[in-house]
Amino acid sequence: MSRFLSNRGETQPQKIHFDDDTIPDDGEVGGNLKLRLSDSNVTEDQEPFMGFKVRRKASIHRDYLGDYLDVPSRPYLMKILEKQGDKKVLFADKVLKFTGSGKMKQRILLITDFAVYIVDPDCGALKRRIALAAVEKLCLSELSDNFFAIIVPTEYDLLMASTRKTEIVTTLVEATKSQSDYELDVLFSNRFEYNASSVLVKEVQFEEVEGGVKTRILRK
Repeated sequence: MSRFLSNRGETQPQKIHFDDDTIPDDGEVGGNLKLRLSDSNVTEDQEPFMGFKVRRKASIHRDYLGDYLDVPSRPYLMKILEKQGDKKVLFADKVLKFTGSGKMKQRILLITDFAVYIVDPDCGALKRRIALAAVEKLCLSELSDNFFAIIVPTEYDLLMASTRKTEIVTTLVEATKSQSDYELDVLFSNRFEYNASSVLVKEVQFEEVEGGVKTRILRK
């Protein structure tokens, strides 16, 4: 079983999250991003969260679809996968990716049984492919938000946001487990660091404010 780590002593759990309808496709994050409370577009309860997460009311008993984009009907995505020799799509959906400069970009996230793909939906170009074997751990808060980071020590990390975060994390954990003996760590903390580039480290912090959430993404 994968290892689930928690740093509960560092911060206090807060019942907060954001709805991605409140976020523009592309905009400056800057020092902080204020996001409103919502009970819509939520993700569901799954084993990898083992009681660590603060859950939303509608987060239980929701079916997973996996491919939300109907990848076989999109030739440019099929061409990317075929070129890499990947055939089995475990997950596909649009997400928000945070760039090293602090912008949010809409991207397509594809997870196969061998790799993670980041694709630009506007031009259909493959921006990045990460082998599952290169992923060391996943970082999430202990709260009911939609942020998650994929930590890749040999390259640089990915910070993303999705209302289907639970399904994404579950898919990555199970895919890694099925392909190797490697146990993918899932680290829960209300603040965590990630390498936004090969030379830039940032820290994500979560704070409850009146009417919503203040999410800080700070340079270290």
